[in-house]
Amino acid sequence: MAAEHYEILDPRFARLFNSNAQVDKLFTGCRWAEGPAWFAAGRYVAWSDIPNNRMLRYDETDGSVSVFRQPSGNSNGNTVDRQGRLVTCEHSGRRVSRTEHDGSITTIADKWRGKRLNSPNDAVVKSDGSIWFTDPTYGIDTDYEGDKAESEIGACHVYRADPGTGEIDAVITDMVRPNGLAFSLDESKLYVVDTGRTHGPQNPAHMRVFNIDEGGKKVSGGKVFADCTAGLFDGFRLDDQGRIWTSAADGIHCYDPDGTLIGKIKVPEVVANCVFGGNKLNCLYIAGTTSLYMVRLMVNGAKTF
Repeated sequence: MAAEHYEILDPRFARLFNSNAQVDKLFTGCRWAEGPAWFAAGRYVAWSDIPNNRMLRYDETDGSVSVFRQPSGNSNGNTVDRQGRLVTCEHSGRRVSRTEHDGSITTIADKWRGKRLNSPNDAVVKSDGSIWFTDPTYGIDTDYEGDKAESEIGACHVYRADPGTGEIDAVITDMVRPNGLAFSLDESKLYVVDTGRTHGPQNPAHMRVFNIDEGGKKVSGGKVFADCTAGLFDGFRLDDQGRIWTSAADGIHCYDPDGTLIGKIKVPEVVANCVFGGNKLNCLYIAGTTSLYMVRLMVNGAKTF
């Protein structure tokens, strides 16, 4: 990788790259690119362009980009479940939806205790089939990313949708603006970003780590794992060694599981999210404001299926 594309802060970071690799811009023309999801069977990445109310699709086989879905409910975060179905957080839809194999769309969650959700932001699927998602207010704060509205719940929580009963439980209720989230490799921990700084300088701009309690349905703890050193964390993914690759204002920050910031991938735009893809999961696809980028790494993403 060209030197201008990365920054080594700890010797452990140097072995994660080929020095000749480049950060490639694959597409540009978005207003706010977010939520990339990798579909292995089709060899493509689908991602959100929130203000333009659309999802786009990058085909790895020929480099083409097309509209995947429009309108998209001002989709934000996306992920793929164990059955290969798309799970989407919709801002204007104010719901978490799932696209079935036949193309139909199922609502997973749109209310909690009879009140409409704010604007689901990011989601992750646990091995038991439960869907965990964050619900800040970014999609109802203004009309830019959704439809301006008052919060019916009056707070921003992290929720768990039960795969059997469909019940929605608030599992974390002490965050200002919960955002990106992911499980540790063994699912004993849940990492969650709080981007509360967007709503006041006194609010957090950090990532917390929670313990998953016995039974896998509740959390405890919640200590700060890392404070963002450039702007705000947003979405993130883990590699197969448990390192965290997270978005920030100046690119992708890489954290060792011990909490040390070991290095950065420099991206010329504010980064919102990323996902590991490619047939060996060694390509990191990066959603950076107006563009989709990709860098080929010397590590592999964690398998979630």
